[in-house]
Amino acid sequence: MNKPLSTLVIAEAGVNHNGNIDMALKLVDAAIHAGADIVKFQTFDASSVATENINLAEYQTRGAQNKNQLDMLKGFQLSHDEHLVISQYCRNRNIEFLSTAFDISSIEQLILLNMKRMKIPSGEITNIPYLRRIGKLKVPIILSSGMCRLREIEDAISILEQSGVQRNLISVLHCTSEYPAPMSEVNLLAMKNISKAFNVDVGYSDHTIGIAIATAAVAMGAHIIEKHLTLDKRLPGPDHQASLEPTEFKEMVKAIRCVELAIGDGVKRITASESKNIELVRKRIVASRPIQKGELLTEYNITTKRACKGAWAIEWDDWIGQRASKGFATDEAII
Repeated sequence: MNKPLSTLVIAEAGVNHNGNIDMALKLVDAAIHAGADIVKFQTFDASSVATENINLAEYQTRGAQNKNQLDMLKGFQLSHDEHLVISQYCRNRNIEFLSTAFDISSIEQLILLNMKRMKIPSGEITNIPYLRRIGKLKVPIILSSGMCRLREIEDAISILEQSGVQRNLISVLHCTSEYPAPMSEVNLLAMKNISKAFNVDVGYSDHTIGIAIATAAVAMGAHIIEKHLTLDKRLPGPDHQASLEPTEFKEMVKAIRCVELAIGDGVKRITASESKNIELVRKRIVASRPIQKGELLTEYNITTKRACKGAWAIEWDDWIGQRASKGFATDEAII
Protein backbone atom coordinates (compact mmCIF):
# COMPACT_ATOMS: atom_id res chain seq x y z
CA MET A 1 0.00 0.00 0.00
CA ASN A 2 1.19 3.56 -0.65
CA LYS A 3 2.13 5.58 2.41
CA PRO A 4 -0.21 8.55 3.09
CA LEU A 5 1.04 12.10 3.26
CA SER A 6 0.61 12.16 7.03
CA THR A 7 0.78 9.41 9.63
CA LEU A 8 -2.36 9.21 11.76
CA VAL A 9 -1.22 9.69 15.36
CA ILE A 10 -3.53 8.32 18.04
CA ALA A 11 -3.10 9.42 21.64
CA GLU A 12 -4.33 6.44 23.62
CA ALA A 13 -5.85 7.97 26.73
CA GLY A 14 -7.39 4.55 27.40
CA VAL A 15 -8.18 4.25 31.10
CA ASN A 16 -5.44 6.66 32.16
CA HIS A 17 -8.19 8.95 33.44
CA ASN A 18 -8.58 6.48 36.34
CA GLY A 19 -12.35 6.86 36.14
CA ASN A 20 -12.25 10.66 36.60
CA ILE A 21 -14.01 12.77 33.95
CA ASP A 22 -11.95 15.86 34.73
CA MET A 23 -8.76 13.90 34.18
CA ALA A 24 -10.22 12.55 30.93
CA LEU A 25 -10.75 16.09 29.65
CA LYS A 26 -7.22 17.03 30.67
CA LEU A 27 -5.98 14.10 28.60
CA VAL A 28 -7.88 15.51 25.62
CA ASP A 29 -6.16 18.86 26.13
CA ALA A 30 -2.79 17.14 26.43
CA ALA A 31 -3.39 15.21 23.19
CA ILE A 32 -4.25 18.42 21.37
CA HIS A 33 -1.20 20.25 22.70
CA ALA A 34 1.02 17.32 21.70
CA GLY A 35 -0.25 17.40 18.11
CA ALA A 36 -2.16 14.11 18.04
CA ASP A 37 -4.81 13.59 15.35
CA ILE A 38 -7.05 11.42 17.51
CA VAL A 39 -7.55 10.93 21.24
CA LYS A 40 -8.83 7.46 22.08
CA PHE A 41 -10.54 6.12 25.18
CA GLN A 42 -11.89 2.70 26.19
CA THR A 43 -15.57 1.89 26.57
CA PHE A 44 -16.85 -1.10 28.48
CA ASP A 45 -19.43 -2.49 30.83
CA ALA A 46 -17.18 -4.21 33.35
CA SER A 47 -19.64 -7.02 34.07
CA SER A 48 -19.88 -7.76 30.32
CA VAL A 49 -16.10 -7.95 29.93
CA ALA A 50 -14.90 -10.11 32.81
CA THR A 51 -16.05 -12.62 35.37
CA GLU A 52 -15.14 -12.47 39.04
CA ASN A 53 -12.67 -15.34 38.77
CA ILE A 54 -10.35 -13.86 36.12
CA ASN A 55 -7.06 -12.78 37.67
CA LEU A 56 -5.20 -9.56 37.00
CA ALA A 57 -2.51 -9.67 34.33
CA GLU A 58 0.97 -9.08 35.71
CA TYR A 59 1.15 -5.50 34.42
CA GLN A 60 -2.28 -4.79 35.94
CA THR A 61 -1.03 -5.63 39.45
CA ARG A 62 1.46 -2.74 39.63
CA GLY A 63 0.23 -0.49 42.41
CA ALA A 64 -3.23 -2.02 42.23
CA GLN A 65 -5.47 -2.79 45.19
CA ASN A 66 -7.97 -4.73 43.09
CA LYS A 67 -8.81 -8.38 43.68
CA ASN A 68 -9.44 -9.28 40.04
CA GLN A 69 -10.00 -7.76 36.59
CA LEU A 70 -13.70 -7.20 37.18
CA ASP A 71 -12.98 -5.19 40.31
CA MET A 72 -10.31 -3.18 38.46
CA LEU A 73 -12.48 -2.44 35.44
CA LYS A 74 -15.34 -1.13 37.57
CA GLY A 75 -13.01 1.60 38.81
CA PHE A 76 -12.18 2.74 35.27
CA GLN A 77 -15.66 2.60 33.77
CA LEU A 78 -17.12 5.82 32.36
CA SER A 79 -20.85 6.35 32.07
CA HIS A 80 -22.65 7.06 28.81
CA ASP A 81 -23.21 10.66 29.88
CA GLU A 82 -19.47 11.04 30.55
CA HIS A 83 -18.77 9.68 27.06
CA LEU A 84 -21.11 12.32 25.66
CA VAL A 85 -19.25 15.04 27.54
CA ILE A 86 -15.85 13.83 26.29
CA SER A 87 -16.92 13.39 22.68
CA GLN A 88 -18.54 16.84 22.60
CA TYR A 89 -15.46 18.35 24.23
CA CYS A 90 -13.32 16.79 21.48
CA ARG A 91 -15.66 18.12 18.82
CA ASN A 92 -15.46 21.62 20.29
CA ARG A 93 -11.66 21.40 20.44
CA ASN A 94 -11.36 20.07 16.88
CA ILE A 95 -9.74 16.72 17.65
CA GLU A 96 -11.22 13.39 16.63
CA PHE A 97 -12.78 11.38 19.44
CA LEU A 98 -12.38 7.62 19.30
CA SER A 99 -13.02 4.88 21.80
CA THR A 100 -12.49 1.14 21.80
CA ALA A 101 -15.47 -1.01 22.77
CA PHE A 102 -14.71 -4.13 24.77
CA ASP A 103 -18.16 -5.70 24.57
CA ILE A 104 -21.13 -5.63 22.21
CA SER A 105 -23.28 -3.39 24.41
CA SER A 106 -20.46 -0.84 24.34
CA ILE A 107 -20.36 -1.02 20.54
CA GLU A 108 -24.01 0.03 20.58
CA GLN A 109 -23.17 2.87 22.94
CA LEU A 110 -20.40 4.15 20.70
CA ILE A 111 -22.58 3.99 17.58
CA LEU A 112 -24.67 6.75 19.16
CA LEU A 113 -21.58 8.98 19.31
CA ASN A 114 -21.17 8.98 15.51
CA MET A 115 -17.47 8.14 15.48
CA LYS A 116 -15.68 8.19 12.11
CA ARG A 117 -14.16 4.74 12.63
CA MET A 118 -14.07 1.79 15.01
CA LYS A 119 -11.05 0.41 16.84
CA ILE A 120 -10.80 -3.30 17.66
CA PRO A 121 -8.41 -4.12 20.52
CA SER A 122 -6.05 -7.08 20.39
CA GLY A 123 -8.05 -9.02 22.97
CA GLU A 124 -11.17 -9.07 20.76
CA ILE A 125 -9.51 -10.27 17.53
CA THR A 126 -10.81 -13.81 18.09
CA ASN A 127 -14.26 -12.72 19.37
CA ILE A 128 -16.53 -13.77 16.50
CA PRO A 129 -19.85 -12.13 17.57
CA TYR A 130 -17.97 -8.93 18.42
CA LEU A 131 -16.22 -8.87 15.02
CA ARG A 132 -19.47 -9.52 13.18
CA ARG A 133 -21.18 -6.60 14.89
CA ILE A 134 -18.29 -4.26 14.04
CA GLY A 135 -18.19 -5.49 10.43
CA LYS A 136 -21.89 -4.79 9.91
CA LEU A 137 -21.25 -1.09 10.53
CA LYS A 138 -19.28 -0.87 7.25
CA VAL A 139 -17.09 1.93 8.59
CA PRO A 140 -13.27 2.22 8.63
CA ILE A 141 -11.75 -0.19 11.14
CA ILE A 142 -8.42 -0.20 12.95
CA LEU A 143 -7.57 -3.73 14.06
CA SER A 144 -4.86 -4.30 16.69
CA SER A 145 -3.02 -7.61 16.41
CA GLY A 146 -1.20 -8.15 19.68
CA MET A 147 -0.92 -11.77 20.88
CA CYS A 148 -1.72 -12.92 17.32
CA ARG A 149 -0.42 -15.29 14.71
CA LEU A 150 -0.76 -14.32 11.07
CA ARG A 151 -3.59 -16.84 10.63
CA GLU A 152 -5.65 -15.21 13.39
CA ILE A 153 -5.36 -11.84 11.66
CA GLU A 154 -6.47 -13.49 8.42
CA ASP A 155 -9.48 -15.05 10.14
CA ALA A 156 -10.49 -11.74 11.74
CA ILE A 157 -10.27 -9.88 8.42
CA SER A 158 -12.32 -12.61 6.77
CA ILE A 159 -15.06 -12.35 9.41
CA LEU A 160 -15.16 -8.57 9.09
CA GLU A 161 -15.42 -8.79 5.29
CA GLN A 162 -18.14 -11.44 5.43
CA SER A 163 -20.05 -9.14 7.78
CA GLY A 164 -20.09 -6.33 5.24
CA VAL A 165 -16.99 -4.14 5.54
CA GLN A 166 -14.66 -3.76 2.56
CA ARG A 167 -11.01 -4.73 2.99
CA ASN A 168 -9.80 -1.29 1.90
CA LEU A 169 -11.48 0.11 5.03
CA ILE A 170 -9.45 -2.17 7.33
CA SER A 171 -6.08 -1.14 8.80
CA VAL A 172 -4.04 -3.52 10.96
CA LEU A 173 -1.77 -2.40 13.78
CA HIS A 174 1.18 -4.58 14.67
CA CYS A 175 1.45 -4.72 18.45
CA THR A 176 3.21 -6.47 21.32
CA SER A 177 0.68 -6.83 24.15
CA GLU A 178 2.95 -6.35 27.14
CA TYR A 179 3.28 -3.18 29.22
CA PRO A 180 5.98 -2.10 28.72
CA ALA A 181 6.88 -4.26 25.72
CA PRO A 182 10.44 -5.66 25.65
CA MET A 183 12.49 -4.22 22.79
CA SER A 184 13.62 -7.72 21.82
CA GLU A 185 9.99 -8.72 21.18
CA VAL A 186 8.91 -5.70 19.11
CA ASN A 187 9.65 -7.32 15.72
CA LEU A 188 8.81 -4.33 13.54
CA LEU A 189 9.41 -6.36 10.39
CA ALA A 190 6.17 -8.21 11.16
CA MET A 191 4.35 -5.01 10.24
CA LYS A 192 5.67 -5.29 6.69
CA ASN A 193 4.70 -8.93 6.51
CA ILE A 194 1.14 -8.08 7.56
CA SER A 195 0.92 -5.47 4.81
CA LYS A 196 2.22 -7.91 2.20
CA ALA A 197 0.06 -10.81 3.35
CA PHE A 198 -3.27 -8.98 3.43
CA ASN A 199 -2.82 -5.90 1.23
CA VAL A 200 -3.97 -3.57 3.99
CA ASP A 201 -2.68 -0.34 5.45
CA VAL A 202 -0.59 -1.09 8.51
CA GLY A 203 0.50 0.76 11.62
CA TYR A 204 2.01 0.17 15.01
CA SER A 205 0.49 0.24 18.48
CA ASP A 206 3.49 0.98 20.68
CA HIS A 207 3.87 -0.21 24.25
CA THR A 208 7.64 0.24 24.50
CA ILE A 209 9.34 2.81 26.71
CA GLY A 210 10.22 6.06 24.93
CA ILE A 211 9.60 7.32 21.39
CA ALA A 212 12.31 5.57 19.36
CA ILE A 213 10.32 2.53 18.21
CA ALA A 214 7.20 4.47 17.20
CA THR A 215 9.38 6.81 15.16
CA ALA A 216 11.20 3.88 13.55
CA ALA A 217 7.85 2.30 12.65
CA VAL A 218 6.95 5.39 10.62
CA ALA A 219 10.24 5.09 8.71
CA MET A 220 9.28 1.47 7.97
CA GLY A 221 5.90 2.40 6.52
CA ALA A 222 3.44 2.71 9.40
CA HIS A 223 0.31 4.62 8.39
CA ILE A 224 -0.93 4.82 11.98
CA ILE A 225 0.87 5.20 15.29
CA GLU A 226 -0.96 4.57 18.56
CA LYS A 227 0.74 5.39 21.85
CA HIS A 228 -0.55 5.65 25.41
CA LEU A 229 -0.72 9.14 26.89
CA THR A 230 -0.73 9.89 30.62
CA LEU A 231 -0.66 13.04 32.69
CA ASP A 232 1.81 11.42 35.09
CA LYS A 233 3.56 8.03 34.87
CA ARG A 234 3.51 7.79 38.67
CA LEU A 235 -0.28 7.58 38.83
CA PRO A 236 -1.80 4.26 39.93
CA GLY A 237 -3.19 2.13 37.14
CA PRO A 238 -2.11 -0.54 34.66
CA ASP A 239 -1.04 1.61 31.70
CA HIS A 240 0.64 4.71 33.12
CA GLN A 241 4.14 3.25 33.26
CA ALA A 242 4.18 2.33 29.55
CA SER A 243 2.69 5.69 28.54
CA LEU A 244 4.21 8.99 27.48
CA GLU A 245 3.72 12.16 29.46
CA PRO A 246 2.52 15.19 27.43
CA THR A 247 5.97 16.65 26.74
CA GLU A 248 7.28 13.26 25.59
CA PHE A 249 4.25 12.71 23.39
CA LYS A 250 4.81 16.08 21.75
CA GLU A 251 8.43 15.11 21.05
CA MET A 252 7.24 11.87 19.47
CA VAL A 253 4.85 13.68 17.16
CA LYS A 254 7.61 16.11 16.19
CA ALA A 255 9.95 13.20 15.43
CA ILE A 256 7.28 11.45 13.37
CA ARG A 257 6.64 14.55 11.27
CA CYS A 258 10.40 14.91 10.67
CA VAL A 259 10.64 11.29 9.54
CA GLU A 260 7.71 11.80 7.16
CA LEU A 261 9.57 14.68 5.50
CA ALA A 262 12.78 12.68 5.33
CA ILE A 263 11.31 9.54 3.72
CA GLY A 264 10.98 11.16 0.28
CA ASP A 265 10.11 9.36 -2.97
CA GLY A 266 13.11 7.05 -3.20
CA VAL A 267 14.57 8.64 -6.36
CA LYS A 268 18.28 9.37 -5.93
CA ARG A 269 18.96 12.88 -7.19
CA ILE A 270 21.02 15.98 -6.40
CA THR A 271 18.88 18.10 -4.10
CA ALA A 272 18.44 21.84 -4.34
CA SER A 273 20.20 22.47 -1.04
CA GLU A 274 23.27 20.37 -1.85
CA SER A 275 23.73 21.43 -5.49
CA LYS A 276 25.49 24.64 -4.43
CA ASN A 277 28.16 22.59 -2.65
CA ILE A 278 29.33 20.66 -5.71
CA GLU A 279 31.71 23.43 -6.82
CA LEU A 280 33.19 23.64 -3.32
CA VAL A 281 33.51 19.98 -2.37
CA ARG A 282 34.22 17.90 -5.49
CA LYS A 283 37.84 17.61 -6.58
CA ARG A 284 39.45 19.07 -9.71
CA ILE A 285 42.74 18.26 -11.44
CA VAL A 286 45.64 20.53 -10.52
CA ALA A 287 49.44 20.45 -10.89
CA SER A 288 51.18 18.69 -8.00
CA ARG A 289 54.47 20.44 -8.93
CA PRO A 290 55.60 22.95 -11.59
CA ILE A 291 54.96 21.58 -15.10
CA GLN A 292 56.70 22.73 -18.25
CA LYS A 293 54.83 23.36 -21.51
CA GLY A 294 54.79 20.17 -23.57
CA GLU A 295 55.56 17.97 -20.57
CA LEU A 296 53.65 14.67 -20.38
CA LEU A 297 50.92 14.74 -17.75
CA THR A 298 51.26 11.78 -15.36
CA GLU A 299 50.25 10.73 -11.86
CA TYR A 300 53.58 12.18 -10.73
CA ASN A 301 52.91 15.79 -11.77
CA ILE A 302 49.15 16.16 -11.41
CA THR A 303 46.78 15.45 -8.52
CA THR A 304 43.20 16.15 -7.41
CA LYS A 305 42.24 18.89 -4.97
CA ARG A 306 39.33 21.17 -4.21
CA ALA A 307 39.86 24.16 -6.47
CA CYS A 308 37.94 27.07 -8.02
CA LYS A 309 38.33 25.90 -11.62
CA GLY A 310 39.87 23.24 -13.80
CA ALA A 311 39.00 19.81 -15.11
CA TRP A 312 36.94 17.63 -12.78
CA ALA A 313 38.55 14.62 -11.12
CA ILE A 314 36.20 12.33 -13.06
CA GLU A 315 38.14 13.37 -16.20
CA TRP A 316 41.45 12.04 -14.78
CA ASP A 317 41.92 9.26 -17.33
CA ASP A 318 41.34 11.72 -20.20
CA TRP A 319 44.24 13.92 -19.06
CA ILE A 320 46.80 11.26 -18.18
CA GLY A 321 49.21 10.97 -21.11
CA GLN A 322 48.40 14.36 -22.66
CA ARG A 323 51.02 17.05 -23.24
CA ALA A 324 50.79 20.23 -21.17
CA SER A 325 49.39 23.02 -23.36
CA LYS A 326 51.33 25.56 -21.30
CA GLY A 327 53.37 25.79 -18.14
CA PHE A 328 51.58 25.20 -14.83
CA ALA A 329 52.53 26.27 -11.33
CA THR A 330 51.93 24.04 -8.30
CA ASP A 331 48.17 23.83 -7.50
CA GLU A 332 47.28 25.57 -10.77
CA ALA A 333 44.17 24.12 -12.38
CA ILE A 334 44.69 21.88 -15.38
CA ILE A 335 42.54 23.21 -18.23
